Amino acid sequence: MLVKVYGSAVFGIEATTITVEVNIDKGIGYHLVGLPDKAVSESSYRISAALANNSYKLPGKKIIINMAPADIRKEGASYDLTLAVGILAASNQIKSEHIDEYIIMGELSLDGSLQPIKGALPIAIKAREEGFKHFILPKENAKEAAIVNDLNVLGVDNIMEVINHFDGNKLIEPTTVDTRAEFYKHIDFPEFDFADVKGQESIKRCMEIAAAGGHNIILIGPPGAGKTMLAKRLPSILPPMTLHEALETTKIHSVVGKVKNTGLMYQRPFRSPHHTISDVALVGGGQYPQPGEISLAHNGVLFLDELPEFKRTVLEVMRQPLEDREVTISRARFTVNYPSSFMLVASMNPSPSGYFNNPDSPVTSSPAEMQRYLSKISGPLLDRIDIHIEVTPVPFDKLSDERKGESSVDIRKRVTLAREIQTARFKDFENIHYNAQMNVKQIREFCKLSEESKNLLKIAMEKLNLSARAYDRILKVSRTIADLASSKNIQSEHITEAIQYRSLDREGWLG
Repeated sequence: MLVKVYGSAVFGIEATTITVEVNIDKGIGYHLVGLPDKAVSESSYRISAALANNSYKLPGKKIIINMAPADIRKEGASYDLTLAVGILAASNQIKSEHIDEYIIMGELSLDGSLQPIKGALPIAIKAREEGFKHFILPKENAKEAAIVNDLNVLGVDNIMEVINHFDGNKLIEPTTVDTRAEFYKHIDFPEFDFADVKGQESIKRCMEIAAAGGHNIILIGPPGAGKTMLAKRLPSILPPMTLHEALETTKIHSVVGKVKNTGLMYQRPFRSPHHTISDVALVGGGQYPQPGEISLAHNGVLFLDELPEFKRTVLEVMRQPLEDREVTISRARFTVNYPSSFMLVASMNPSPSGYFNNPDSPVTSSPAEMQRYLSKISGPLLDRIDIHIEVTPVPFDKLSDERKGESSVDIRKRVTLAREIQTARFKDFENIHYNAQMNVKQIREFCKLSEESKNLLKIAMEKLNLSARAYDRILKVSRTIADLASSKNIQSEHITEAIQYRSLDREGWLG
Protein backbone atom coordinates (compact mmCIF):
# COMPACT_ATOMS: atom_id res chain seq x y z
CA MET A 1 0.00 0.00 0.00
CA LEU A 2 1.24 3.52 -0.84
CA VAL A 3 0.72 6.40 1.63
CA LYS A 4 1.86 10.04 1.42
CA VAL A 5 2.65 12.03 4.56
CA TYR A 6 4.17 15.51 4.78
CA GLY A 7 7.14 17.02 6.60
CA SER A 8 9.26 20.12 6.03
CA ALA A 9 12.88 21.17 5.43
CA VAL A 10 14.30 24.57 6.46
CA PHE A 11 16.72 26.52 4.21
CA GLY A 12 17.85 29.92 5.44
CA ILE A 13 14.82 31.14 7.34
CA GLU A 14 12.27 29.69 4.91
CA ALA A 15 10.73 26.20 4.89
CA THR A 16 10.05 23.82 1.98
CA THR A 17 7.37 21.11 2.22
CA ILE A 18 8.71 17.56 1.89
CA THR A 19 6.45 14.76 0.62
CA VAL A 20 7.27 11.40 2.23
CA GLU A 21 5.95 8.51 0.11
CA VAL A 22 5.86 5.15 1.90
CA ASN A 23 5.28 1.99 -0.14
CA ILE A 24 5.03 -1.47 1.48
CA ASP A 25 5.23 -4.48 -0.83
CA LYS A 26 6.13 -8.15 -0.89
CA GLY A 27 9.72 -8.95 0.02
CA ILE A 28 12.11 -7.91 2.78
CA GLY A 29 14.15 -4.72 3.19
CA TYR A 30 14.13 -1.08 4.25
CA HIS A 31 15.10 1.44 1.55
CA LEU A 32 15.16 5.19 2.21
CA VAL A 33 15.83 7.42 -0.83
CA GLY A 34 15.64 11.15 -1.62
CA LEU A 35 19.04 12.50 -0.47
CA PRO A 36 18.78 11.79 3.30
CA ASP A 37 21.78 12.62 5.50
CA LYS A 38 23.26 10.19 8.05
CA ALA A 39 20.82 11.19 10.83
CA VAL A 40 17.80 10.59 8.57
CA SER A 41 19.24 7.27 7.32
CA GLU A 42 19.65 6.07 10.92
CA SER A 43 15.97 6.76 11.66
CA SER A 44 14.96 3.12 11.00
CA TYR A 45 16.65 2.02 14.27
CA ARG A 46 14.94 4.72 16.35
CA ILE A 47 11.56 4.05 14.69
CA SER A 48 11.85 0.28 15.15
CA ALA A 49 12.66 0.58 18.88
CA ALA A 50 10.02 3.28 19.51
CA LEU A 51 7.28 1.19 17.84
CA ALA A 52 8.36 -2.03 19.61
CA ASN A 53 8.31 -0.29 23.02
CA ASN A 54 4.74 0.84 22.36
CA SER A 55 3.37 -2.56 21.17
CA TYR A 56 3.63 -1.78 17.44
CA LYS A 57 6.14 -3.08 14.93
CA LEU A 58 7.89 -2.43 11.64
CA PRO A 59 6.17 -4.66 9.06
CA GLY A 60 8.37 -7.58 7.95
CA LYS A 61 8.01 -6.65 4.30
CA LYS A 62 9.80 -4.51 1.72
CA ILE A 63 9.53 -0.86 2.81
CA ILE A 64 10.50 1.80 0.25
CA ILE A 65 10.42 5.44 1.40
CA ASN A 66 10.95 8.35 -0.99
CA MET A 67 11.47 11.88 0.32
CA ALA A 68 10.55 14.34 -2.45
CA PRO A 69 11.78 16.63 -3.91
CA ALA A 70 14.74 14.28 -4.22
CA ASP A 71 17.33 16.99 -5.02
CA ILE A 72 16.95 18.74 -1.64
CA ARG A 73 19.16 17.36 1.14
CA LYS A 74 17.12 16.18 4.17
CA GLU A 75 18.99 16.82 7.42
CA GLY A 76 18.55 15.90 11.08
CA ALA A 77 16.43 13.51 13.11
CA SER A 78 13.24 15.60 12.98
CA TYR A 79 11.76 13.38 10.22
CA ASP A 80 11.51 10.36 12.58
CA LEU A 81 7.85 10.95 13.44
CA THR A 82 6.93 11.67 9.78
CA LEU A 83 8.48 8.37 8.65
CA ALA A 84 7.02 6.38 11.57
CA VAL A 85 3.47 7.64 10.93
CA GLY A 86 3.90 6.93 7.20
CA ILE A 87 4.98 3.32 7.92
CA LEU A 88 2.09 2.75 10.38
CA ALA A 89 -0.43 4.16 7.88
CA ALA A 90 0.98 2.18 4.92
CA SER A 91 0.86 -1.07 6.94
CA ASN A 92 -2.75 -0.38 8.10
CA GLN A 93 -1.73 -0.19 11.76
CA ILE A 94 -3.42 3.23 12.03
CA LYS A 95 -6.24 4.95 10.11
CA SER A 96 -5.11 7.39 7.45
CA GLU A 97 -8.23 9.07 5.94
CA HIS A 98 -7.17 12.70 6.64
CA ILE A 99 -3.42 12.22 6.96
CA ASP A 100 -2.80 14.49 3.94
CA GLU A 101 -4.09 17.50 5.95
CA TYR A 102 -1.19 17.24 8.42
CA ILE A 103 2.44 18.37 8.54
CA ILE A 104 4.17 15.98 10.96
CA MET A 105 7.63 16.58 12.48
CA GLY A 106 9.48 15.23 15.53
CA GLU A 107 12.59 13.36 16.69
CA LEU A 108 11.87 10.01 18.35
CA SER A 109 13.54 8.59 21.44
CA LEU A 110 13.73 4.79 21.75
CA ASP A 111 10.79 4.77 24.21
CA GLY A 112 8.57 6.70 21.76
CA SER A 113 8.85 10.10 23.46
CA LEU A 114 9.60 13.15 21.31
CA GLN A 115 12.59 15.51 21.33
CA PRO A 116 12.24 19.17 20.23
CA ILE A 117 13.00 20.22 16.64
CA LYS A 118 14.54 23.30 15.02
CA GLY A 119 12.68 25.69 12.73
CA ALA A 120 9.13 25.11 14.05
CA LEU A 121 8.03 28.69 13.26
CA PRO A 122 9.12 28.80 9.56
CA ILE A 123 7.58 25.32 9.09
CA ALA A 124 4.26 26.48 10.58
CA ILE A 125 4.23 29.60 8.36
CA LYS A 126 4.85 27.45 5.25
CA ALA A 127 2.19 24.91 6.33
CA ARG A 128 -0.44 27.65 6.56
CA GLU A 129 0.65 29.12 3.19
CA GLU A 130 0.22 25.74 1.49
CA GLY A 131 -3.22 25.09 2.98
CA PHE A 132 -2.44 22.40 5.58
CA LYS A 133 -4.94 22.36 8.45
CA HIS A 134 -2.88 20.69 11.21
CA PHE A 135 0.73 20.58 12.41
CA ILE A 136 1.82 17.75 14.75
CA LEU A 137 5.14 18.43 16.52
CA PRO A 138 6.83 18.00 19.95
CA LYS A 139 5.08 19.81 22.81
CA GLU A 140 8.21 21.87 23.57
CA ASN A 141 7.88 23.59 20.17
CA ALA A 142 4.08 23.95 20.23
CA LYS A 143 3.93 27.52 21.62
CA GLU A 144 6.42 28.70 19.03
CA ALA A 145 4.38 27.21 16.14
CA ALA A 146 1.06 28.40 17.65
CA ILE A 147 2.11 32.01 16.93
CA VAL A 148 0.80 31.29 13.40
CA ASN A 149 -2.95 31.86 13.08
CA ASP A 150 -5.35 29.63 11.11
CA LEU A 151 -3.29 26.48 11.77
CA ASN A 152 -4.22 23.76 14.25
CA VAL A 153 -1.00 23.19 16.24
CA LEU A 154 -0.98 19.84 18.05
CA GLY A 155 1.85 19.42 20.57
CA VAL A 156 2.61 15.84 21.65
CA ASP A 157 4.95 14.15 24.15
CA ASN A 158 4.80 10.59 22.80
CA ILE A 159 4.12 8.71 19.55
CA MET A 160 1.17 6.96 21.25
CA GLU A 161 -0.68 10.29 21.40
CA VAL A 162 -0.32 10.58 17.60
CA ILE A 163 -1.50 6.98 17.05
CA ASN A 164 -4.56 7.49 19.33
CA HIS A 165 -5.33 10.77 17.56
CA PHE A 166 -5.42 9.19 14.08
CA ASP A 167 -7.39 6.19 15.36
CA GLY A 168 -9.93 8.56 16.97
CA ASN A 169 -9.41 7.13 20.48
CA LYS A 170 -8.24 10.40 22.02
CA LEU A 171 -7.82 13.61 20.00
CA ILE A 172 -4.86 15.89 20.74
CA GLU A 173 -5.78 19.23 22.33
CA PRO A 174 -4.68 22.13 20.07
CA THR A 175 -2.19 24.67 21.48
CA THR A 176 -3.50 28.23 21.17
CA VAL A 177 -1.65 31.51 21.70
CA ASP A 178 -3.19 34.99 21.45
CA THR A 179 -0.10 36.44 19.75
CA ARG A 180 -1.04 40.12 20.00
CA ALA A 181 -2.19 39.93 23.64
CA GLU A 182 0.97 38.02 24.68
CA PHE A 183 3.19 40.39 22.71
CA TYR A 184 1.82 43.61 24.21
CA LYS A 185 1.73 42.09 27.72
CA HIS A 186 5.50 41.46 27.79
CA ILE A 187 6.78 44.37 25.75
CA ASP A 188 7.45 46.96 28.50
CA PHE A 189 9.49 44.94 30.99
CA PRO A 190 13.20 45.11 30.10
CA GLU A 191 15.51 42.64 31.82
CA PHE A 192 18.22 45.25 32.49
CA ASP A 193 17.52 48.85 33.48
CA PHE A 194 19.59 52.05 33.21
CA ALA A 195 18.33 52.95 36.71
CA ASP A 196 20.91 50.43 38.02
CA VAL A 197 23.85 52.41 36.57
CA LYS A 198 25.52 54.78 39.03
CA GLY A 199 26.89 58.03 37.62
CA GLN A 200 28.02 57.97 33.94
CA GLU A 201 25.38 60.57 32.96
CA SER A 202 27.29 61.67 29.84
CA ILE A 203 27.58 58.04 28.65
CA LYS A 204 23.87 57.45 29.26
CA ARG A 205 23.14 60.53 27.15
CA CYS A 206 25.43 59.15 24.45
CA MET A 207 23.59 55.79 24.55
CA GLU A 208 20.26 57.61 24.23
CA ILE A 209 21.48 59.42 21.09
CA ALA A 210 22.81 56.14 19.63
CA ALA A 211 19.46 54.39 20.28
CA ALA A 212 17.43 57.31 18.87
CA GLY A 213 19.32 57.44 15.57
CA GLY A 214 20.33 53.77 15.25
CA HIS A 215 23.99 54.82 15.39
CA ASN A 216 26.79 52.30 15.89
CA ILE A 217 28.87 53.22 18.94
CA ILE A 218 32.30 52.42 20.40
CA LEU A 219 33.09 52.81 24.13
CA ILE A 220 36.74 53.46 25.04
CA GLY A 221 37.85 53.14 28.66
CA PRO A 222 39.86 51.23 31.28
CA PRO A 223 38.72 47.92 32.82
CA GLY A 224 35.90 48.27 35.37
CA ALA A 225 34.60 51.60 34.01
CA GLY A 226 31.18 50.06 33.22
CA LYS A 227 31.41 49.59 29.42
CA THR A 228 29.80 46.13 29.42
CA MET A 229 27.16 47.11 31.97
CA LEU A 230 26.09 50.08 29.83
CA ALA A 231 26.09 48.05 26.60
CA LYS A 232 23.83 45.35 28.11
CA ARG A 233 21.26 48.00 28.95
CA LEU A 234 21.10 49.51 25.46
CA PRO A 235 18.31 47.17 24.19
CA SER A 236 16.11 48.37 27.07
CA ILE A 237 15.98 51.92 25.63
CA LEU A 238 15.53 50.97 21.99
CA PRO A 239 11.93 51.40 20.75
CA PRO A 240 9.80 48.29 21.44
CA MET A 241 9.84 45.72 18.64
CA THR A 242 6.86 45.79 16.31
CA LEU A 243 4.96 42.52 15.90
CA HIS A 244 6.51 42.13 12.43
CA GLU A 245 10.05 42.58 13.84
CA ALA A 246 9.30 40.13 16.67
CA LEU A 247 8.14 37.47 14.17
CA GLU A 248 11.21 38.01 11.98
CA THR A 249 13.57 37.77 14.98
CA THR A 250 11.82 34.66 16.36
CA LYS A 251 12.07 33.02 12.94
CA ILE A 252 15.88 33.35 12.87
CA HIS A 253 16.25 32.05 16.44
CA SER A 254 13.84 29.20 15.63
CA VAL A 255 16.12 27.98 12.81
CA VAL A 256 18.99 27.44 15.28
CA GLY A 257 16.69 26.06 18.01
CA LYS A 258 17.17 28.98 20.41
CA VAL A 259 13.51 29.89 21.00
CA LYS A 260 12.47 29.30 24.60
CA ASN A 261 9.11 27.88 25.62
CA THR A 262 7.54 31.35 25.58
CA GLY A 263 6.98 31.24 21.79
CA LEU A 264 7.38 34.77 20.42
CA MET A 265 10.49 36.79 21.35
CA TYR A 266 9.39 40.01 23.04
CA GLN A 267 12.71 41.70 23.82
CA ARG A 268 15.29 42.85 21.30
CA PRO A 269 18.17 40.35 21.13
CA PHE A 270 21.55 41.16 22.69
CA ARG A 271 24.44 39.06 21.37
CA SER A 272 27.93 39.22 22.83
CA PRO A 273 30.32 36.78 21.07
CA HIS A 274 33.78 36.04 22.50
CA HIS A 275 36.76 37.57 20.69
CA THR A 276 38.00 34.10 19.61
CA ILE A 277 34.96 33.71 17.29
CA SER A 278 35.58 32.66 13.67
CA ASP A 279 34.33 34.68 10.71
CA VAL A 280 31.82 31.91 9.77
CA ALA A 281 30.39 31.87 13.30
CA LEU A 282 30.01 35.66 13.19
CA VAL A 283 28.40 36.18 9.78
CA GLY A 284 26.91 32.70 9.22
CA GLY A 285 27.72 29.88 6.82
CA GLY A 286 29.19 26.40 7.10
CA GLN A 287 28.74 23.35 4.87
CA TYR A 288 25.00 23.46 5.59
CA PRO A 289 24.48 27.20 6.22
CA GLN A 290 23.32 28.41 9.60
CA PRO A 291 22.76 32.03 10.73
CA GLY A 292 25.71 33.67 12.50
CA GLU A 293 25.83 36.04 15.45
CA ILE A 294 25.07 39.12 13.32
CA SER A 295 21.80 37.52 12.14
CA LEU A 296 20.91 36.38 15.67
CA ALA A 297 21.35 40.06 16.65
CA HIS A 298 18.85 41.13 13.92
CA ASN A 299 16.59 43.96 15.23
CA GLY A 300 18.78 44.11 18.35
CA VAL A 301 22.32 44.79 19.53
CA LEU A 302 25.62 43.09 18.66
CA PHE A 303 28.19 43.80 21.37
CA LEU A 304 31.87 43.22 20.56
CA ASP A 305 33.80 43.49 23.82
CA GLU A 306 37.54 44.19 23.49
CA LEU A 307 37.29 45.02 19.79
CA PRO A 308 41.06 45.03 18.99
CA GLU A 309 41.33 41.45 20.31
CA PHE A 310 39.08 40.14 17.48
CA LYS A 311 40.90 38.76 14.46
CA ARG A 312 41.17 41.33 11.69
CA THR A 313 39.51 39.01 9.13
CA VAL A 314 36.51 38.59 11.45
CA LEU A 315 36.00 42.34 11.73
CA GLU A 316 36.46 42.90 8.00
CA VAL A 317 33.70 40.42 6.98
CA MET A 318 31.28 42.57 8.99
CA ARG A 319 31.70 45.58 6.76
CA GLN A 320 29.28 44.49 4.02
CA PRO A 321 26.47 43.33 6.37
CA LEU A 322 26.72 46.65 8.25
CA GLU A 323 25.97 48.45 4.97
CA ASP A 324 23.45 46.07 3.32
CA ARG A 325 21.76 44.83 6.52
CA GLU A 326 21.64 41.30 5.17
CA VAL A 327 24.08 38.44 4.61
CA THR A 328 24.14 36.35 1.44
CA ILE A 329 25.73 32.90 1.71
CA SER A 330 26.31 31.23 -1.66
CA ARG A 331 26.91 27.53 -2.29
CA ALA A 332 27.12 25.59 -5.58
CA ARG A 333 23.56 24.24 -5.19
CA PHE A 334 21.77 27.14 -3.48
CA THR A 335 21.99 30.67 -2.06
CA VAL A 336 20.69 31.65 1.37
CA ASN A 337 19.90 35.17 2.64
CA TYR A 338 19.85 36.01 6.34
CA PRO A 339 18.69 39.45 7.58
CA SER A 340 21.22 41.29 9.77
CA SER A 341 19.90 44.74 10.68
CA PHE A 342 21.58 45.33 14.03
CA MET A 343 23.16 48.08 16.10
CA LEU A 344 26.87 47.55 16.64
CA VAL A 345 28.19 48.40 20.10
CA ALA A 346 31.93 47.88 20.55
CA SER A 347 34.14 48.44 23.56
CA MET A 348 37.90 48.60 23.90
CA ASN A 349 40.68 49.53 26.28
CA PRO A 350 42.70 52.56 25.11
CA SER A 351 45.95 50.55 25.33
CA PRO A 352 47.19 46.94 25.74
CA SER A 353 47.55 47.46 29.51
CA GLY A 354 44.01 48.80 29.68
CA TYR A 355 44.89 52.25 30.96
CA PHE A 356 45.57 55.60 29.32
CA ASN A 357 47.19 58.66 30.86
CA ASN A 358 46.35 57.33 34.32
CA PRO A 359 49.12 57.97 36.92
CA ASP A 360 47.65 55.30 39.24
CA SER A 361 47.61 52.55 36.61
CA PRO A 362 49.74 49.47 37.40
CA VAL A 363 51.13 49.12 33.84
CA THR A 364 51.77 51.79 31.23
CA SER A 365 52.15 51.37 27.49
CA SER A 366 54.32 53.42 25.19
CA PRO A 367 52.65 55.59 22.51
CA ALA A 368 54.03 53.21 19.84
CA GLU A 369 52.40 50.20 21.54
CA MET A 370 49.12 52.06 21.85
CA GLN A 371 49.20 53.12 18.20
CA ARG A 372 49.87 49.53 17.14
CA TYR A 373 46.99 48.32 19.36
CA LEU A 374 44.52 50.85 17.94
CA SER A 375 45.61 50.20 14.35
CA LYS A 376 44.07 46.71 14.58
CA ILE A 377 40.75 48.40 13.89
CA SER A 378 40.64 49.36 10.21
CA GLY A 379 39.57 52.77 8.92
CA PRO A 380 36.66 51.36 6.86
CA LEU A 381 35.21 49.68 9.97
CA LEU A 382 35.60 52.82 12.07
CA ASP A 383 33.92 54.62 9.18
CA ARG A 384 30.75 52.72 10.00
CA ILE A 385 30.81 53.67 13.69
CA ASP A 386 29.20 57.08 14.21
CA ILE A 387 29.86 57.68 17.90
CA HIS A 388 33.13 57.29 19.86
CA ILE A 389 32.91 57.99 23.57
CA GLU A 390 35.48 57.78 26.37
CA VAL A 391 34.25 56.05 29.54
CA THR A 392 35.93 57.01 32.82
CA PRO A 393 35.73 55.03 36.09
CA VAL A 394 32.95 56.04 38.50
CA PRO A 395 34.18 57.81 41.67
CA PHE A 396 33.36 56.21 45.05
CA ASP A 397 30.84 58.88 46.18
CA LYS A 398 28.70 58.13 43.10
CA LEU A 399 29.04 54.35 43.50
CA SER A 400 27.84 54.52 47.10
CA ASP A 401 24.96 56.88 46.31
CA GLU A 402 21.63 55.22 47.17
CA ARG A 403 19.61 57.27 44.67
CA LYS A 404 18.53 55.52 41.49
CA GLY A 405 19.14 56.99 38.06
CA GLU A 406 16.59 57.60 35.32
CA SER A 407 14.81 54.39 34.31
CA SER A 408 15.05 52.79 30.86
CA VAL A 409 11.29 53.21 30.35
CA ASP A 410 11.58 57.03 30.64
CA ILE A 411 14.57 57.20 28.29
CA ARG A 412 12.79 54.88 25.84
CA LYS A 413 9.84 57.32 25.60
CA ARG A 414 12.16 60.07 24.31
CA VAL A 415 13.92 57.65 21.95
CA THR A 416 10.59 56.45 20.53
CA LEU A 417 9.44 60.05 19.88
CA ALA A 418 12.72 60.78 18.02
CA ARG A 419 12.29 57.59 15.95
CA GLU A 420 8.73 58.65 15.02
CA ILE A 421 10.10 61.97 13.67
CA GLN A 422 12.62 60.01 11.56
CA THR A 423 9.98 57.58 10.28
CA ALA A 424 7.95 60.54 8.99
CA ARG A 425 11.09 62.14 7.48
CA PHE A 426 12.13 59.01 5.55
CA LYS A 427 8.66 57.71 4.57
CA ASP A 428 9.45 58.18 0.85
CA PHE A 429 12.76 56.26 1.05
CA GLU A 430 12.56 52.48 0.78
CA ASN A 431 15.59 51.32 2.81
CA ILE A 432 16.07 54.26 5.15
CA HIS A 433 14.24 54.32 8.49
CA TYR A 434 16.52 56.26 10.83
CA ASN A 435 19.35 58.82 10.72
CA ALA A 436 22.26 56.37 10.80
CA GLN A 437 21.17 54.97 7.41
CA MET A 438 21.39 58.32 5.59
CA ASN A 439 23.78 58.54 2.65
CA VAL A 440 25.53 61.70 1.43
CA LYS A 441 22.51 62.83 -0.62
CA GLN A 442 20.12 62.67 2.36
CA ILE A 443 22.70 64.30 4.66
CA ARG A 444 22.85 67.30 2.31
CA GLU A 445 19.03 67.45 2.23
CA PHE A 446 18.15 66.94 5.91
CA CYS A 447 21.25 68.25 7.73
CA LYS A 448 21.40 71.86 6.52
CA LEU A 449 23.42 74.14 8.80
CA SER A 450 23.15 77.85 9.59
CA GLU A 451 26.20 80.06 9.01
CA GLU A 452 26.91 80.09 12.75
CA SER A 453 26.86 76.27 12.91
CA LYS A 454 29.06 75.98 9.81
CA ASN A 455 31.69 78.29 11.32
CA LEU A 456 31.57 76.37 14.61
CA LEU A 457 32.11 73.06 12.82
CA LYS A 458 34.94 74.52 10.73
CA ILE A 459 36.78 75.81 13.83
CA ALA A 460 36.28 72.49 15.64
CA MET A 461 37.62 70.45 12.74
CA GLU A 462 40.71 72.64 12.47
CA LYS A 463 41.45 72.92 16.22
CA LEU A 464 40.77 69.28 17.10
CA ASN A 465 42.44 67.95 13.93
CA LEU A 466 39.28 66.01 13.04
CA SER A 467 39.61 63.94 9.88
CA ALA A 468 37.35 64.33 6.84
CA ARG A 469 35.67 61.05 7.80
CA ALA A 470 34.24 62.77 10.89
CA TYR A 471 32.32 65.46 8.97
CA ASP A 472 29.33 63.40 7.80
CA ARG A 473 29.23 61.48 11.08
CA ILE A 474 28.96 64.73 13.07
CA LEU A 475 26.09 65.89 10.84
CA LYS A 476 24.20 62.61 11.26
CA VAL A 477 24.59 62.58 15.04
CA SER A 478 23.66 66.28 15.34
CA ARG A 479 20.50 65.52 13.31
CA THR A 480 19.58 62.88 15.91
CA ILE A 481 20.32 65.26 18.81
CA ALA A 482 18.02 67.82 17.15
CA ASP A 483 15.29 65.14 16.81
CA LEU A 484 15.58 64.30 20.52
CA ALA A 485 15.09 68.01 21.24
CA SER A 486 12.13 68.07 18.75
CA SER A 487 13.99 70.76 16.79
CA LYS A 488 13.29 71.07 13.07
CA ASN A 489 16.70 72.59 12.33
CA ILE A 490 20.16 71.67 13.60
CA GLN A 491 21.30 74.34 16.09
CA SER A 492 24.87 75.21 17.08
CA GLU A 493 24.49 73.44 20.48
CA HIS A 494 23.57 70.21 18.65
CA ILE A 495 26.75 70.48 16.56
CA THR A 496 28.81 71.22 19.71
CA GLU A 497 27.55 68.07 21.42
CA ALA A 498 28.05 65.87 18.32
CA ILE A 499 31.70 67.02 18.00
CA GLN A 500 32.45 65.51 21.44
CA TYR A 501 31.57 62.04 20.15
CA ARG A 502 34.47 61.66 17.68
CA SER A 503 37.38 60.73 19.99
CA LEU A 504 39.19 58.35 17.64
CA ASP A 505 39.11 60.81 14.74
CA ARG A 506 41.26 63.35 16.53
CA GLU A 507 44.71 63.07 15.05
CA GLY A 508 46.35 64.06 18.31
CA TRP A 509 44.26 61.73 20.48
CA LEU A 510 47.26 59.72 21.68
CA GLY A 511 49.40 62.74 22.21
